[in-house]
Amino acid sequence: MSLAAISLSALIIALVISCFSEVNIGILAIVFAWIVGYFGGIKVEQVIAGFPTALFLTLVALTLLFSQAQVNGTLDRFARRAVHLCRGNAGVIPMMFFVMTAFLSSIGPGNVASTALMAPLGMAVAGRFNISPFLMTIMIANGASAGSLSPIAPTGVVVNGLVAKMGITNAQWPIYLNNLMIHTMVAFAGYFLFGGLKLFARRGAVAAAPVAAAGVGAFLGSDSGDDPTHNETPPRESDRHPSLTPDADEAPFAARHWLTLAMIATLVVGAIVFQINVGMAAFACALVLTFARASDDGEAVKRMPWKVILMVTGVTVLVALLEKTGGLDLFSNFLARLATPATSTLVTAFFTGLISIYSSTTGVVLPALIPTVPGLIEKMGGGDPMAIISSMNSGGHLVDVSPLSTLGALCLAAAPPGTDTRRLFNQLMAWGLSMSVVGAIVCWIVFGLL
Repeated sequence: MSLAAISLSALIIALVISCFSEVNIGILAIVFAWIVGYFGGIKVEQVIAGFPTALFLTLVALTLLFSQAQVNGTLDRFARRAVHLCRGNAGVIPMMFFVMTAFLSSIGPGNVASTALMAPLGMAVAGRFNISPFLMTIMIANGASAGSLSPIAPTGVVVNGLVAKMGITNAQWPIYLNNLMIHTMVAFAGYFLFGGLKLFARRGAVAAAPVAAAGVGAFLGSDSGDDPTHNETPPRESDRHPSLTPDADEAPFAARHWLTLAMIATLVVGAIVFQINVGMAAFACALVLTFARASDDGEAVKRMPWKVILMVTGVTVLVALLEKTGGLDLFSNFLARLATPATSTLVTAFFTGLISIYSSTTGVVLPALIPTVPGLIEKMGGGDPMAIISSMNSGGHLVDVSPLSTLGALCLAAAPPGTDTRRLFNQLMAWGLSMSVVGAIVCWIVFGLL
């Protein structure tokens, strides 16, 4: 077996293990890269050279800044003010959560952090206004993914770095807007399909408190979750969801919150208008908040997604080795046998979505598949690289509503009391699986035919 085949097999094995194990694929990928390099006569210094230092620093800087904003309550207060704008209109509320989650994801925290912030609030509001938790999950999770490829969001930083290595310049905004467009289309299709318009008929109608509190017990099938008579006296809405009390909703912005918003605005303006380095600017803004004691930097560091950062950088080391050994060319050959220039967006979106159901889109799938695009186009004899890249991005993220994904799991965990969590799990699973096919067709139509 050639070294190229061995290195590609190592990546495939790592992907499979990541689907069925809790082992961090970043660590696994680094070890595999070292082993393959050792037996292939590649010096360890050359293997280590594949570590993406610039990407690592940028991800650390961005996640630190927005962890500080989350720890000091800035993002939470900002989100609650937005909910008040709905003024009790149940039909507008899911739309508002899509817009707010997409906005938060776009300005820097990324899809996972934005969902972690918005899911508890959104699901609590869904319970209060008798909105389907399935519908709310579709809007929140797709909103988070819609903004995930912003040039200053972690996933956007990863993808744009991969695209820049291909020699494609000025692609940040087309990549972001293409992904935003696809997720907006799919989310609002789900909104209309699953009863969003009917919500306008009951403006301001607050649902009666459910009889039983369902949660982890219901999901696991325990008696307390399944027995509708377990709680004879329904709790008040404010007791079950303290976040919905007037005091919590109307908590004022303090000086630390205004300073945090100012730092985020400075980062956004600096990155967009003045083209300053996003990572270095984020470090500077985080340092200002630390010196001003506007946030607990120790707690912020603890909340940073170190697991995801390690996944992304570790997989990149193995992918860099594949570039040296020719492993990426072998994978490009495989895709080229299945695709033509006319169907490339369909095939790549399908495979990316299918793998992403069981593996991390940002940390594993996109870093592994996007580098294959140049070779794929060469072997097919043509194709639009931006169309294929956009199909991979959108196809990989559309399935993230699945409860096997972090986004879907966060929404499921935050389901309001009284929710049939078994049914919600099945609904999210069916939606996520169907998106590997639906997403491929949508990407083929939008990026291929149109």
